[in-house]
Amino acid sequence: MRAAADPEAAWRHWRATRDELFREHPQSPLPPAARGSFAGLAYYPYDPAHRVAAELRPLEAEPRPFETSGDAPLLFRPFALASFTLAAARHELEVHWLEGYGGGVFLPVRDATSGATTYGGGRYVLDTVKGADLGGDGGRLIVDFNFAYNPSCAYDPGWVCPLAPPGNRLATAIEAGERMPA
Repeated sequence: MRAAADPEAAWRHWRATRDELFREHPQSPLPPAARGSFAGLAYYPYDPAHRVAAELRPLEAEPRPFETSGDAPLLFRPFALASFTLAAARHELEVHWLEGYGGGVFLPVRDATSGATTYGGGRYVLDTVKGADLGGDGGRLIVDFNFAYNPSCAYDPGWVCPLAPPGNRLATAIEAGERMPA
């Protein structure tokens, strides 16, 4: 995805691959009985205005627990602030390092769509553990909210997922990326 010349074409490919995984993968978050009738995930239309290059500013912070969809928290260490402009407003989100499970960079977001048209606990924009990483541009981090996706626990409560922490909650509605099924 990161090397694609056309971000919208890459997004269409990503959507098709994600639908295939939901329908066919043995570890799909869809219950087996729902896979046969699965017609695809719901998305907002692609909008290039929701693709931004964020400036990163280092943070020095101790690991802290993230609330999860389960009973136990997961430890993440915020290591950078990603600053960007979206819808004519300046925003900042914390970028985190997963302290367990092999590590990885993680950027969840909860916005004004959360709980209405998207998963209430937020969506994931960057998760290197799962290969969701669009890379950088001139020292800035590419954050494409068109690729924001609901965590597995949005589809099956048997999955335990970290939820967006307070530092990653925006009052703005990000009408891009994956929606909740109707």
